[in-house]
Amino acid sequence: MTPFELPLATAPAPLSVAGLVDYIKALLEEDAILKQIWVVGEVSSVSNHAKGLFFNLTDLDGKTTINCVAWRSQMTRLSALPALGEQVTVLGTVKVYPQRSSYQLTVWQVMPTGDGLKALRYRQLRERLAAEGLFDPEFKRPLPALPQTIAVVSSPQAAAWGDIQRSLRQHHPGLHILFSPAVVQGESAPDSIVEAIQRVARDGRSEVLILARGGGGYGGPGML
Repeated sequence: MTPFELPLATAPAPLSVAGLVDYIKALLEEDAILKQIWVVGEVSSVSNHAKGLFFNLTDLDGKTTINCVAWRSQMTRLSALPALGEQVTVLGTVKVYPQRSSYQLTVWQVMPTGDGLKALRYRQLRERLAAEGLFDPEFKRPLPALPQTIAVVSSPQAAAWGDIQRSLRQHHPGLHILFSPAVVQGESAPDSIVEAIQRVARDGRSEVLILARGGGGYGGPGML
């Protein structure tokens, strides 16, 4: 007996096509994971219609593709719009369409990955700081043309600190440099940087403060 041979008395009643598709639809759309799932892939096609943005998301090996749609009402809420050839991570819900016996991903959010994600995070941070008024002209102070004393807040081990010293010795010999050490990466960095800046403020001698990390490239400091 093959796996598909059943005694006539126990054979289930055959389903209609609609019944089968409805069963598949219920299985997929009621699955807790598929109701809200993150998927990463490369945008292999994009089509902008009146109803929304239709695009294909292809696996990074190029062998598997899923259809996606971001409805027009949702597009203004997307952090990024999918563009051909870009790698993105999308949040969506799997939906089954009985008329075509097909499924696709209804997309609620699109996030760029890699360098695109870094650019997005930088833009979001800048927008948040701008909303807080931190870039308003009223808070900006003019820089002195030829300061005599400069404070540097950085890590003693950071390449930026060495870059700054070499650059200032070369271009401004005799300039007085005050170094206020800080941890510039990791969870303890924010508190450490604040403490280092407060230390400079209490000292009161510096006319300009440089906050730096990184460095080691192009012979110049890495600036925050």
